This record gives sequence, C-alpha cells and structure tokens, in this order.
Amino acid sequence: MQFRATFLVTTLILIFAVALSAPTVSLAQNVIDTTEPDATIDEPTIFLKRKVGIARFSNETQSGTTFLIDESGDRLGKQAADILSARLAETGMFQMFERLDADNVSAEQMLAGLKEDGVSIDYLIVGSVSEFGRSTESESGIFQRKKTQKAYSKVNVRLIDVATGRIIFATEGAGEALTEAKKTFGAGSSAGYDQSLTDKAISAAISQLISNLVENMTSKPWKSYILAEEDGSYIISGGAAQGLAPGLSLVVYENGRKVKNPQTGAMVSLPGKRVATVEVAMSVGEDEFNEISFVNLTTGSISKSFDNYYVSDK
Repeated sequence: MQFRATFLVTTLILIFAVALSAPTVSLAQNVIDTTEPDATIDEPTIFLKRKVGIARFSNETQSGTTFLIDESGDRLGKQAADILSARLAETGMFQMFERLDADNVSAEQMLAGLKEDGVSIDYLIVGSVSEFGRSTESESGIFQRKKTQKAYSKVNVRLIDVATGRIIFATEGAGEALTEAKKTFGAGSSAGYDQSLTDKAISAAISQLISNLVENMTSKPWKSYILAEEDGSYIISGGAAQGLAPGLSLVVYENGRKVKNPQTGAMVSLPGKRVATVEVAMSVGEDEFNEISFVNLTTGSISKSFDNYYVSDK
C-alpha cells in the first residue's frame, strides 16, 4: 500500500514537471481581432496645373546644310521642343501651349500672341540644341566585323517667369544613343543608316534636365485672377482642366506695391497681403483656354478693383 502511494506521488510529480517544461501555447492565437481597422484614408493631394508655353527651339549646331534641316528650316529644334512638350505633359502637372510650328518665332512674339488671345501663361520655355554629332565606327577581325553608330546631343533650356519677364532658371542636358551590328563568319545583322538615333540622343539629353525643370516650375504657388462678380459669387480664371474642383479652398491676396531696387534699378513687387478665402462652387468652359470657375467668399472681404487681387492655392 505504501509502495502504491509512493508510486502515485512520484507519477504526479513527473507529470507536473513535464507540464511546466513544455512550450507555452498562446490562446491568443485563436482569438479573432474584432477591433475596427483605422478608417482614416489620406486624401489625395490636389495639384493645380501651371500653364506653360514652349517657344520653338533653335538649332545652334554647325550642321546647317545637312540632313538635320527640313522644309520648316529646323528639324532638330522641332524634335527637341516636341519631346520636351511630351515629357512635361506626361507628368500631368502642366497645361501646355505651343505656337507656330512652321515659323521661327521669337519668345517676345510668342508672349505677345498669348496675351492677345487672353491666355495668361505662368512660364515660357525657350531653348536650343547647342551640340549634335553622329559617328560611325567599324571594327574588322579575322572572323568578326562590327559596326557602331553613335549620336550625341546637348540641349539648353531657359525658364522665363512671364509675370516679370526674367529668366529664373537655366540648365542643359547631354545625351548619347548608339546601335551595333555584328557579323561572324559572314552571318549576322547588317545596319543601315539609323535615323532614330537622332531622336534617342535628344530624348536622353532632355531626360537629364527634365526633373530640375519640373521642380523649378512647381515651386512657385499656383495663381489665378478675379474676373468679375455675379449674383454674390466671384468668377476666377481656370477650371477643371487645371485641377479646380467644387469644395476646393483658395486664398485671395491683395497685390503688394512695387518699389524700385536702387541696386539694380529694377522694379520689385512686394509680397501680397492675404485678405480673404474663397471656395470653388463650380467650373464651366469648353477647354483650358476659356475655363472659368465660380467661387464663394468664405472669410475676409474683397472691396477694391479686381485688378488689385490675385488668387492662389496657398
């Protein structure tokens, strides 16, 4: 009897010890979390598009009488301007305005034409293809022949703030493109003249400068103007094509006075004074050239002539 009792006690002690040494199983693994997930969703950032005009690029290379010139007189310049316009349009941050593809028009003439049509652009881009070259290299061996075609381009651009007429940014980009054809024991590819290398070299040059150009154009606050008042609402330039949407809040500033800088002799506009806020009610218009928006005054007051004010997004 005493032996059985001892055996029973020993068995219980062993079972208890094994239970203590066994891995702990968390019951929380089987518990279903009924906590509501965070329903807060970041609202997409509203970006109001800047209006940008591109003047036709000039061809400043020494290839004036070669294949680089066509009927319009400037094939390289046209290619550079078209590629730059496409790249800026792809960003979705700008409204692009281009003029007179067939004629070589100065930046001043283009600005005047835009103003006559009532389109107030924010920036004008002028530029040039300053360098361009092509080369063909051949290598011949006992068993193999290789032909390499290269194209090199350098593009310069200048960014003009239309409000002041001043160049606020200038940059350049360089790019290169090449293609190769090899033949071994007479077998392989043969390469004729590759015209696409011209586009690729210019595109590579523009890719090098595009990010800095975009950064400089988007650093300045978006700006619009008060056009009229109707039935208690104000009408401003711009609409859905620029990103304006019902409920969007905008700030109204009174123009700062202009003073002359004795150091440079230039007139300087002092910072504007914040006087009111408005909220977009609706936008109308057929396209970006004639879009307008109706806005309602939410705070402050607009008491002077509308020429004394401008509207901004911040």
